[in-house]
Amino acid sequence: MFALDHELAQWEADLSGAQGTVRLDLLSQLAWHMRQRDPVRAAAWSAEVAVGLGQLPEARRAPLAARLQLIDAETTWLRGQLDGAERLARAALAALEQAADHAGQADALWLLAWIATDRGGSDQARACLEQAAAAARAGADAVRLDVIEAATAITAVFADWQSTSARWAGRFDVALDGKPVAAAGWISDYFGTCAYQACDFGRAIGHLMRAYEATLATGQLRRAIIVATNIGNAFTSLNAHEAALEWMQRGLDLARPTGWPMSVGLCLMQTGETLRHLGQREAAQHLLREALHTLAPLSGSRAYAVALEYQGDLALDLGNYPAALESFSRLAERGDALCQSDFQSSARRGQAHALSQLGRPADAVAAANAALALAREHGDAANQIAALDVLARIHAQHTLPDPQPMNAANAMLHYLQLALGIAATIDGYIVPGTLLDAAAREYAATGDHARAYEIALQANAARERIHNQQATNRAIAMQVQYQTERAQTEGEHHRQLAAAEAQRAEVLQQTSATLEHLSAIGQEITAHLDAAAVFGALDRHVHALLDATHFSVFLLEPDGETLNCVFGVEAGQPLPVMRVPLSEPNANSARCVRERREILIEIDDAGATPNLIPGTLPTLSLLFAPLRVGERVLGVMTVQSLQARAYGERERLIFRTLCAYGAIALDNAAAYRQVAATLKTLSATQEQLLEKNLELERAYKALEDVSLTDQLTGLRNRRFFLQNVDADVAMSLRGYDQPAHRAPTECELLAPKDLVFFMVDLDHFKEVNDQYGHAAGDSVLVQMQERLREVFRESDYLVRWGGEEFLVLARATHRDEARVVAERMRRAVAERDFELPDGTRLARTCSIGFACYPFLPSQPRLLPWPQVVELADQGLYIAKRSGRNAWAALYSTEGARPDGLFPRLMHNLDQAVAEGEVRLLSSLAGPLVLGGERRRVGLSSDLEG
Repeated sequence: MFALDHELAQWEADLSGAQGTVRLDLLSQLAWHMRQRDPVRAAAWSAEVAVGLGQLPEARRAPLAARLQLIDAETTWLRGQLDGAERLARAALAALEQAADHAGQADALWLLAWIATDRGGSDQARACLEQAAAAARAGADAVRLDVIEAATAITAVFADWQSTSARWAGRFDVALDGKPVAAAGWISDYFGTCAYQACDFGRAIGHLMRAYEATLATGQLRRAIIVATNIGNAFTSLNAHEAALEWMQRGLDLARPTGWPMSVGLCLMQTGETLRHLGQREAAQHLLREALHTLAPLSGSRAYAVALEYQGDLALDLGNYPAALESFSRLAERGDALCQSDFQSSARRGQAHALSQLGRPADAVAAANAALALAREHGDAANQIAALDVLARIHAQHTLPDPQPMNAANAMLHYLQLALGIAATIDGYIVPGTLLDAAAREYAATGDHARAYEIALQANAARERIHNQQATNRAIAMQVQYQTERAQTEGEHHRQLAAAEAQRAEVLQQTSATLEHLSAIGQEITAHLDAAAVFGALDRHVHALLDATHFSVFLLEPDGETLNCVFGVEAGQPLPVMRVPLSEPNANSARCVRERREILIEIDDAGATPNLIPGTLPTLSLLFAPLRVGERVLGVMTVQSLQARAYGERERLIFRTLCAYGAIALDNAAAYRQVAATLKTLSATQEQLLEKNLELERAYKALEDVSLTDQLTGLRNRRFFLQNVDADVAMSLRGYDQPAHRAPTECELLAPKDLVFFMVDLDHFKEVNDQYGHAAGDSVLVQMQERLREVFRESDYLVRWGGEEFLVLARATHRDEARVVAERMRRAVAERDFELPDGTRLARTCSIGFACYPFLPSQPRLLPWPQVVELADQGLYIAKRSGRNAWAALYSTEGARPDGLFPRLMHNLDQAVAEGEVRLLSSLAGPLVLGGERRRVGLSSDLEG
């Protein structure tokens, strides 16, 4: 079910020499076990297996084809495409049932369970897991059975951890003796989840960390991400927020590259909640918004509901009560759909809090009473206390009718007494100090000071117990972190030992290969004609091949009497400029040039470096070699090391060779400088000519830019659009041309590749010119281009198509986002007046039609872009005829018939809509007017404005 990394490595190594059915077996195993590790490679291997299925006997062909279909289903599920994933998984299940493949049936049902979970169908998920366990039993597959039953137990823990623990107590052993890694990981996950629900967070973290390591080792990337966030939540509960964020980031680092919406959304959501606890509310708000956007395709899942709850809590913290009410209202809908009482109750409490702050006390009381009724129905004492606390707060804030019957001096005290009475029935429950403080204040206000004093003492005791519990939690977190860091340190030590051994082998290999590469190094050095580049190349290769704390190059001055240090680096720092007379008896560099030979100086550790240059390090190994070209000596190179006896025969051979290459390169550079000086005058003349050419080019460019720009609005004109549209059409088509030999990558699947043509027309524009004059009309058009630029991106083409009509080409866009952009454009005009030159403010609206290219994604070349522009104009026409101040668009459907599609849409649109060939979308709620003769793009409109 889940193979280990080293097993995959062995199979991949065996693949190179395998042929026939043996190769197909290896490919199928690799494809199956890479389904989460690397879905793209898994798809490629699946495709190769599919091609070779004909080589297999019929009995093996059908189940293997179903297994390939299951790989495709899991990839589809991970991308959040639940309907497609379920269709594929059920088709695979049917084939596997027919083939009596028990392991395959278990795997298909396992996947269907997680698809149902992401939909929020907990009952369906539970049923699928039970069927999967039955299939594993039928196949006597102990590992699959352990994994499936551990997952079943985990799902049950969230409903009632105590009864779940009692039910599964004898099934799993914490010791995990002899369990395979995959099974051990899921069983550890179960024990960790139980401990978490029991608020034993330290023990939970220990189990979950073992589960995390197991999921990574067995390629269960999605589960690893979930477990990492659960570990982070446990650290949050222990107030160890730094450790929590570290694990949240670890999960997010795993999730981001996958692009899987559930994984990415879960990590963003949990990280946002942790930041909220830390008071980083702005960052938390950003992450929670991104999480909800990412989880939108999975809005039926429990994770989406949790994100709504977190967003509502954050909005309450920020005092944004309308936003809090919206979040909790959506959470209430999701809680009702999921039939999960924790969401139902918390959503209504949150609504009550927000409604109270918004001045709607009656609605707030109703919501809080609904939360209380839910908690009572499910016997949830903690949520009953929370609901009663909210009711008390509402009555404290507003003047409301007293509840009946009421057995206290006032409503607030009534609810607080009920809450305290329930709290007294819960073993080990610590009543919050704030609740006790509120009760004490109310008793004092009613004159019952003895009772107030008694409860105040209880509040102090509760705070002390909570403080002690927090300190204990912090100590547990520190202990867990210490144990984790120690384990990581031990693991790092073993990795370092292995790395040291690998490094030793690598050094031996590099030693044997060094001389082989010197020729290539020489070609690189001698290819430079600039002295600085030569010095840089020499410095790089010297440090790569030798132990060189000090490296410098001295060249003879033109007088032949002085050496000048033209390049010098010691311990990574440049050496100061220095000049050495060639006659200096104590300078080793001068001696090397005078004697025209290599000099090696080795000093014992206890000795002092002779002739040490002030300000330089006391090196123990010094090697000097002359830079010679034939009989000419150009200077000297030296390398020096802080290590004794650093330069043996091998190192001296390398240095000698580098000196030879350096001398040739420096001699070439000097000759090149002479040629460059000769050509300098000619170069200046060429630069003047080039400058003139550039001036002409700039003038031509400015003239061309004017010819491509509308002079009134500054937008592009038709000429610009016609020059550029074909390139964007070609790029869009390339996005749809998927090579047959490989599956699309995740980035390719997510990358926007559509073009959207928007036709935007100002309504009743002629009235502006007639009533206020053409100067006023021009002012409106100029302001219209400003609003176009506000709505559309810089990369989009904004074109004045004619008069008051504009064409916008939105490039590299997702077609489903077009309606949002169209609505923003409509509102940008309708919701803001235009200001005329005389100060008059004028309200105007616009109508918009749009269409997407390719119009038919399954046949992207069916309709050319001019016809798609015609369809966008058709949408504009419909918006105009149906009342203006609206947008309308035509979208193709799977039922579109390619033959004669465009003429039908232009002349028989009502019939095409009725037959389901196209969908007509609009911002208008009422019926749309489709009939009549439509104007042609580019001709004068037959509609007035």
